[in-house]
Amino acid sequence: MAERELTCQELVELITSYLDDALTSEERQRLEHHLMYCHGCRAYLEQMRATLRLVGRLSAEDIPDDLRLGLLTAFRGLRKNADDA
Repeated sequence: MAERELTCQELVELITSYLDDALTSEERQRLEHHLMYCHGCRAYLEQMRATLRLVGRLSAEDIPDDLRLGLLTAFRGLRKNADDA
């Protein structure tokens, strides 16, 4: 039985795993099929790649202390929420 097509929302949820090469071959195939016909998702993927390239160039010293503290607090909150789920 053929898998149903991926929705844009599902693609957004999988994009980090896609970029980390952590999808199964079936998931990757479905995602890449969606990208073939969805201009918006292709643009989103390229934005994510560009963001990762730019962020990857930053050092801790490049990020102001107040922003760094805010990011750490936000990420800790996300992790806590994920652990509670």
